[in-house]
Amino acid sequence: MRALLCLLASFSVTAGGLDQLKTFLAQTRAFTADFQQTVMQKNGKQEQASGTMAILRPGRFDWRYIKPYEQRVVGDGTQLWVYDPDLNQVTRKRLDQALGDSPAALLAGSNELDKRYKLSEAGSRDGLEWIDAAPRNRDSGFDKVRIGLKDNQPMAMELADSFGQTTAIRFSNVNRSPKLGDDRFRFVPPKGADVVSAD
Repeated sequence: MRALLCLLASFSVTAGGLDQLKTFLAQTRAFTADFQQTVMQKNGKQEQASGTMAILRPGRFDWRYIKPYEQRVVGDGTQLWVYDPDLNQVTRKRLDQALGDSPAALLAGSNELDKRYKLSEAGSRDGLEWIDAAPRNRDSGFDKVRIGLKDNQPMAMELADSFGQTTAIRFSNVNRSPKLGDDRFRFVPPKGADVVSAD
């Protein structure tokens, strides 16, 4: 009986995924982490990538792919910049268009998630509490986003897109109180790079 009570008590201590996400958004302004990304194609092929990310809410983020190729995705609060060093090409678009219905809005955007996503609990798995976030805008490119949380911070994301691909992202070395300056989120296209506007 005592063992059962201890077990029940341990369950009651763990907040659900929605409560943990709300706590994260309410208490966290800056966030950095390393990430491992796996893209599973519809035909079963997998592609691996890894890098680092930083978020300064609201609206600023720096997502850097390091392996197996370099790429940088920067939201500076107004513009979204995607830089591909191999092509020496920069794509630019307005951040409100790019961020509004994308998964980045869940971590870097405002706290008004219910306006853009239908949120629901998705149970426990792999030591994490999961939530489902279904975009209310069907043109977002993603059918469903799933976020896994532990200790009130995101540790994993799974994204199912309209092309039948699933992207799994795992965060490590998470820091919820980094010192981040505006310079981290300021992007200047390298000299000679081809800049394409996607607005």
